[in-house]
Amino acid sequence: MAEPDPGLDLVARHLAERGGPPLADYKDRCLRRRLAVRMRACGTVTLSDYASLLADSPEETARLLEALTINVTQFFRNPEVWDRLASVLAPRLTPGGAMLRAWSAGCASGEEPFSLALLVAGTAPGEVSRHLHVDATDIDAASLARAQAGRYQAEAVLRSHPLASSLVVSKGHVTMPEAVREAVHFGPGDLLRGAAPAPPYDLILCRNVIIYFERQAQERLFEIFANALVPGGLLVLGRVETLSGPCRDVLELVHSRERIYRRRR
Repeated sequence: MAEPDPGLDLVARHLAERGGPPLADYKDRCLRRRLAVRMRACGTVTLSDYASLLADSPEETARLLEALTINVTQFFRNPEVWDRLASVLAPRLTPGGAMLRAWSAGCASGEEPFSLALLVAGTAPGEVSRHLHVDATDIDAASLARAQAGRYQAEAVLRSHPLASSLVVSKGHVTMPEAVREAVHFGPGDLLRGAAPAPPYDLILCRNVIIYFERQAQERLFEIFANALVPGGLLVLGRVETLSGPCRDVLELVHSRERIYRRRR
């Protein structure tokens, strides 16, 4: 068990008073690595000194909060996962079929929910928003602003998957088509403190997020996800993430390589 660290406690208290995430829920190695990056940038040596700096610097507090959020993402990350989802979802994306309700939890700058919308656009006839409603949430306001703009570097998008190849390039960027944007609804959400925005859902995407959290926080999130899914609904995790805790009795692994779980009926 790690020794108490007064400096870390001061940083945690400072962030908690400003609505930041509970640091106790982060894996210690991940947390200290991100803190070290900011401390080096500020020229501080100890966490106590860094806590003192935070108290006098709203700008550094904002930079630390940004550093603590997980913003690594890309369009159609692990394409085989999206190919599997396409085959699983295709039978229900039919004219007159019920709308697919999804939650992209920890959506960062929007690549994941827009990937889902592009997938549905390439699978289902008619306007995407007739078939799909995505609630996309993240704690990082700057990332959400980029997501709402829906504008991305063209090279990164177009090479991600054949479904992205039809997007229009303008001055080295692509902007998500209006029909795709209408299906995705961005909003703030703190996974470590909040709840599902508007359940129930048929599909929850939370990929490469929970790996940064301690086991107890992970199990709380799995419970939130399980409770937010309809019977038969799907949870998609990252390729190196595994379900743990009591929710293993509720969520069954149906595609092991792609880490797709289904809520038992």
